[in-house]
Amino acid sequence: MLKGGKIGLRARHEDDIPTLRTELYDDVVNSARAEAGPWRPISPGSKDPRLVVDDGEPGSVAFSVVELEEGALAGTAALWGIDNHHRSAHIGLGLLPAERGKGYGTDVVATLCYYGFAVRGLQRLQIETLADNHAMLRSAERNGFIREGVLRSSAWVLGEFLDEVILGLLAQDWKPNSRG
Repeated sequence: MLKGGKIGLRARHEDDIPTLRTELYDDVVNSARAEAGPWRPISPGSKDPRLVVDDGEPGSVAFSVVELEEGALAGTAALWGIDNHHRSAHIGLGLLPAERGKGYGTDVVATLCYYGFAVRGLQRLQIETLADNHAMLRSAERNGFIREGVLRSSAWVLGEFLDEVILGLLAQDWKPNSRG
């Protein structure tokens, strides 16, 4: 397990899936804002890639987020779009509704940075988020990410176009905390 200050990132367990499905993916508004495509329901027992981890997939590493005190599931996190040639990847995370507002997002981003830069030896990490996702913007910027641009009206979300913000962090600009 990778440990942050408040959270840990561990492999996804089978018993995580029902909670993630119910609290993140079955929530139409949350899922529509988090996914690159339109919301669609996940059938129970399906092998939907958002829930099932394919350890053989080199371009993505999915984690379950757990809070360290009790070990309770707090959400999901991933390094995705991993490009070993350019040594870059994207960061994504989703916290369960009851776990939001506790500073876990900032800690998840920090721990994913440790994984990307120290463990994987990447040069660049990137985050794309909706311009009104203030919690993610704060979490990214607290970890040293720089706003690199805005993609105007690039996301079709629940009947309207929204702007997306691109943030980036380079290995030489990363300020590591003690992790691991």
